[in-house]
Amino acid sequence: MQFLALIIRAISALNRAVGEVLSWLALVCVLVCFAVVVQRYFFNVSTLWMQDLYVWVGGAMFTGVAGFALLRDDHVRVDIFYRPASIKRKAAADLFGVLVFLLPFMYVVLYYGWPSVRRSWGFYEASGNIGGMPGLFILKSFIILFAVLVGLQGIAMALRAILVLTDRESLLPDHLRYGANDAKEVH
Repeated sequence: MQFLALIIRAISALNRAVGEVLSWLALVCVLVCFAVVVQRYFFNVSTLWMQDLYVWVGGAMFTGVAGFALLRDDHVRVDIFYRPASIKRKAAADLFGVLVFLLPFMYVVLYYGWPSVRRSWGFYEASGNIGGMPGLFILKSFIILFAVLVGLQGIAMALRAILVLTDRESLLPDHLRYGANDAKEVH
């Protein structure tokens, strides 16, 4: 059981590090969007590659931080049933959700996304817009990053649920236990 706790901590640390780094892309996205607006409305200039850039940065950020959002429990769920449930019932629901929905969906994303990403890298795909950004193949790689990080965090969720269901949640640090993010809820 100690090994399960170690895996949970390692996966969670990875998603936290990636999420904290990639979340700065939100600032980059806002700054580039601001620059595009200033160019367009004050200088009557439109640079297509910059328009591509803020869309691509936003896409990279949202796909890259999805595992971090799952770690922080920032995803959507039907709280009317989940919130009042006991910790063991929450753990059982999470285990079921991860095994039946999340991991199979991440497999589908990887299975169908990999050929597209591989093909994109094969000819160094760029924007379809003339004058747009080069390097679309890099952005498409975030599909794989998304599936891997969310899948790994799903595995960590399932392992955490197993620890709870076997009364071994005490092996986890407080910030990884059920209810650790409840303080952020708005009542």
